[in-house]
Amino acid sequence: DCCKPSCSWSRPGLTSPVKTCDINDKPLANGVDAQSGCQGGTSFACSDQSPWAISDDLAYGFAAVTSSNPACCQCFKLTFTDGPVKGKKMIVQATNIGDDVDGTQFDLAIPGGGFGLFDGCSKQWGATSDVWGAQYGGPSTNTCPKFPSKLQKGCGFRWDWMKGADNPKVDYEKVACPAAIVAKSGCSVAGSSRPRALPRAAAQKLVEG
Repeated sequence: DCCKPSCSWSRPGLTSPVKTCDINDKPLANGVDAQSGCQGGTSFACSDQSPWAISDDLAYGFAAVTSSNPACCQCFKLTFTDGPVKGKKMIVQATNIGDDVDGTQFDLAIPGGGFGLFDGCSKQWGATSDVWGAQYGGPSTNTCPKFPSKLQKGCGFRWDWMKGADNPKVDYEKVACPAAIVAKSGCSVAGSSRPRALPRAAAQKLVEG
């Protein structure tokens, strides 16, 4: 949704909140105190908090999780169990919270995955529905070349590494966050080096931001 991530606010147990950026995608020094751009403020999601491939079978990224169990800045290993990505794995950090996210879902932060419940992308990036597609799910074809240059690689992830998969099912477990993910988000959980197993997920949804 491009709005300030929910985990960018100060929360107990975090080493520091998730980094945020201004409307020009420049890091905000006072991001924790800045109001979300979706509520008339100056804080938006940063473009580098997009997914990227480590190998053909492993990727890193970020996701929104259910508001009933926020789990801010914790990381989860998703194992896709159906569709064209069956068998692939993705480690995601929970940087956002979604009121429309089920307890067993992960909304992957993918440019072009759909705005979701809120839309800060139109304000930050001049997004239009003919390029960015439906509110939920985004475009039905690869329109990534028409996206802003900073978002094109993250947008392409959906069509390249994920092979255009549409809401594939996953199993998941809690894991320690890779340093490469923390370097982008700036956030980690105090004492998070000893992960515990969590129940299996039913599915994940694609959504931007």
